Amino acid sequence: MLSIQGVTKRFGTLTAVDGISLDIGAGSVHAVLGPNGAGKTTTIRMTCGLLRPDAGRILVDGHDVVTDGVAARAVLAYVPDEPYLYERLTGREFLDFTGRIYGLDRATFDRRLGEARERFHLDGFLDQLADGYSHGMRQRVVLAAAMLHAPRLLIVDEPLVGLDPKHIRIVLDWLREVADGGGAVLMSTHTLAMVEEVCDRISVIDRGKLLTSGTVAEVTGDRDLESRFFELTEPAAP
Repeated sequence: MLSIQGVTKRFGTLTAVDGISLDIGAGSVHAVLGPNGAGKTTTIRMTCGLLRPDAGRILVDGHDVVTDGVAARAVLAYVPDEPYLYERLTGREFLDFTGRIYGLDRATFDRRLGEARERFHLDGFLDQLADGYSHGMRQRVVLAAAMLHAPRLLIVDEPLVGLDPKHIRIVLDWLREVADGGGAVLMSTHTLAMVEEVCDRISVIDRGKLLTSGTVAEVTGDRDLESRFFELTEPAAP
């Protein structure tokens, strides 16, 4: 479903991502872990086609995100680390706009909007302007937008920020549902307990380099995930 092949991204003299390779198959929830500044968000943005790699290539369902970007983006949905909305649109108008971008017919849009409204409990604020939304409200609308076109690849960057415990559980169940339905999920998170609960595979990156990748059991061995994460990402004492 997703193949990241030797991808590098530089910003001036800084190498933010350094030759990372990952393969994520259908039916998998794959977490990318790392400290702040490790290169997680840069990797995700390249996967979505928002940044162009300086080297390597990324394939989404066989489509190169650079040379065949329209086809690649048609099968993915992206939930960024900041839930940006158009301030002078209501949540309903934003979702309608999103559905039109993906070419959904009215019947399909109405059905999927109904499913999203019920799942993410949008009815209390869906017809209010977005400039009055809390962070959690914004996050729920962006998550709803991501499910409208039934993506085969779901890419989420810190999806639980700003959500209360009830909606955290709803999102975790949804991520697992996407994978169990034959899709794939790539996510970045700092919530290690959530990773152990819902993820099939994890990758740890730091300073732009891939440190390890595998199933949770393969990466942790006889350690808990938190201990193993710190062991990998903290510099050794002199």
